[in-house]
Amino acid sequence: MPVVPGAEPYRHIGGDVGVLLCHGFTGSPQSLRPWAEYLAERGLTVSLPLLPGHGTRWQDMQVTGWQDWYAEVDRELRSLVERCSRVFVFGLSMGGALTLRLAAKHGDAIAGIVVVNPANKVWGLAAHTLPVVRHLVPSTKGVANDIAKPGVDEGGYDRTPLHAAHTLRQFLKLVDGELAQVTQPMVLLHSPQDHVVPPADSARILSRVSSTDVTEILLEQSYHVATLDHDAERIFEESHAFIERLAPSAGTIGSSAQGALGGSTTGG
Repeated sequence: MPVVPGAEPYRHIGGDVGVLLCHGFTGSPQSLRPWAEYLAERGLTVSLPLLPGHGTRWQDMQVTGWQDWYAEVDRELRSLVERCSRVFVFGLSMGGALTLRLAAKHGDAIAGIVVVNPANKVWGLAAHTLPVVRHLVPSTKGVANDIAKPGVDEGGYDRTPLHAAHTLRQFLKLVDGELAQVTQPMVLLHSPQDHVVPPADSARILSRVSSTDVTEILLEQSYHVATLDHDAERIFEESHAFIERLAPSAGTIGSSAQGALGGSTTGG
């Protein structure tokens, strides 16, 4: 199936500091593209991949699972590590969970992480019924476009494929058990008015990671997809300031980035 316009992956070849961005469950790079472009404009090397099964139609997600989604961001991270002197990983929602697992597994290869409304658990009745119901009902109502700002569309699916939701639940349990292995500097931004991921998820993550350099920021004006909402500019600014604090050379062209990448912005 062709990729929906706006859901294409995005890459920009900039300086010697790289950023990997991970989008959320049933979403697409569209939800993070303004963030990626903001970082690219400031001279950073940026990778925003499209996760398998996303960006086309929800039925395509039914044959994918967390192993496919994680493998995609893991490959992108390894590529950035080869090209850049320092690499950061940012993520939204399930992308936040992917970010946390990358941090747990790759250690010092990641200089720092930023997570926005990170998912940690599948809540409510769905958590108990998914193993059975997924065999009886293919999908349920989607979770896309929880955005306070009017007229904004994140380009996510209008249905949630239940086989994929089941494997997401398994993945979140796995990541929860690995949080103590996360040691990198971290910024966690979350919305008190989030109708998809409750504040309890952020609280649990903050209480279980081993990071000592941690900043928590509340996004009072936004819902779940805060990267497209009223607080988007703050997210962009705070994340860039975080990079500049930890990697003062951010935005400068280094020989390793130039030699390995050799090009410019791509999308689609």
